[in-house]
Amino acid sequence: MRAWAVTGRGGGPGRLAEVEREVPQPRADEALVRVLACGVCRTDLHLADGDLPARAPQRVPGHEVVGEVVELGEAASRFELGDRIGIAWLRRTCGACGPCRTGQENLCRESSYTGWDADGGFAEFAVVPEPWAYALPHDADPVATAPLLCSGIIGYRALKRAQLPPGGRLGIYGFGASAHLTAQIAIAEGAEVHVLTRDESAQQFALELGAASAGSADGTPPAPLDAAVLFAPVGELVPVALAALDRGGTLAVAGIHLTDIPSLNYQDHLFRERMLTSVTANTRRDGEELLRLTKSFGIQPSVASYGFDAVDQALDDLAEGRITGAAVVEMGATPSG
Repeated sequence: MRAWAVTGRGGGPGRLAEVEREVPQPRADEALVRVLACGVCRTDLHLADGDLPARAPQRVPGHEVVGEVVELGEAASRFELGDRIGIAWLRRTCGACGPCRTGQENLCRESSYTGWDADGGFAEFAVVPEPWAYALPHDADPVATAPLLCSGIIGYRALKRAQLPPGGRLGIYGFGASAHLTAQIAIAEGAEVHVLTRDESAQQFALELGAASAGSADGTPPAPLDAAVLFAPVGELVPVALAALDRGGTLAVAGIHLTDIPSLNYQDHLFRERMLTSVTANTRRDGEELLRLTKSFGIQPSVASYGFDAVDQALDDLAEGRITGAAVVEMGATPSG
């Protein structure tokens, strides 16, 4: 089968190279899917650029996968052939540790991840452990659904971690794939959303989606924020966002990678019970809740679609800020062994 693997060259064109691989065989509890579409996540970019240490040479990234089941392992019984399912970032957990037993499986020390610990969806076929796959409607649009499986889920978890009160003021720093979905959810729930990003086209896009204001990332929102989410992987924005919080506000940092945070001033950034928290992966419950919410609210990602031959171009466009909303690669193929 055809696939795209990390070359180890770092930034710029050539982050990935097309390779030939054997079609993976599902283990006992796994499903083999024919990939229909795979979203392009900033985490894929961090892996290809070396910001995340590679866990295997020539790993195939991609963890926002929509596909159809074409083969099942001998112990797999949750899905049937032809079912449409989603594959997300969280791939497997131990199920026995304290975090797993208390609803915090995202903190499992033995967790593994699609496109990092195992090959992902930038390929014609991929495998997924059945318990960690998401059941999707048979008529789900692969291109529109793919970004929900990480960008949507992580944004939703970040929103929960930010503890935004009902009808509160939310600041969103950075406005890419995850942020534009999070903004739509927050607005649908009645929040007043203020977007802060350096990209003027993203500012305009935010206003079109219903944001109350949109300005520069290092600027000051028009009113103190009850909560904020930092999507841009820029540590210098942490003190900026903290200073914009009202008393008791929370800043959630959503990314898996962040540049160094400058020194914080206690009085300016943390006093009056302002809080700083991080977001680590997600639980399956987060994903299930997010999929229900997006259906209920009618939320749709804005998508830039790429063909299979342009996976590396999609990553380059993401790195250079040329994408508004989410990027998705259409990866459909017929079984070829």
